Amino acid sequence: MPALQIPYIRDFAPHLLSVLRIFAAGSFFTHGTMKLFGWPAPFEYPLSPMLYIAGVLEVIGGLLLVIGLLARPVAFLLSGLMAVAYFIAHSSDSFFPVLNHGEAAMLYCFLFLYISAAGPGAWSLDALQERKSEAPQTA
Repeated sequence: MPALQIPYIRDFAPHLLSVLRIFAAGSFFTHGTMKLFGWPAPFEYPLSPMLYIAGVLEVIGGLLLVIGLLARPVAFLLSGLMAVAYFIAHSSDSFFPVLNHGEAAMLYCFLFLYISAAGPGAWSLDALQERKSEAPQTA
């Protein structure tokens, strides 16, 4: 049975990938700002050195992903961060993410892993830099 075909939707895939990256990274960024700056709400746990490092990575990595700069290596690093966060903070409570409150960490982990493989999409500084390097040079 053929898959449901939506005409022209594939043409938008690079742009939709950018939208996914921008919104996910923006949301991820706010996890870091909560830890480091208490914004948009105070962080509810004491800030250990490991949480401080996670907050720094969330803020810097989130900003880099929002603008799409060094997106593949940053996304890969953040995927690993979220895998570690899931296993340290959530997996001992229950096998099921819905019960151990690890859905966000798990989803960020696999979303960032996907971005590291697929790239940042059409609307990114990485894509702009690639287009400039492929443009014919004029004398």
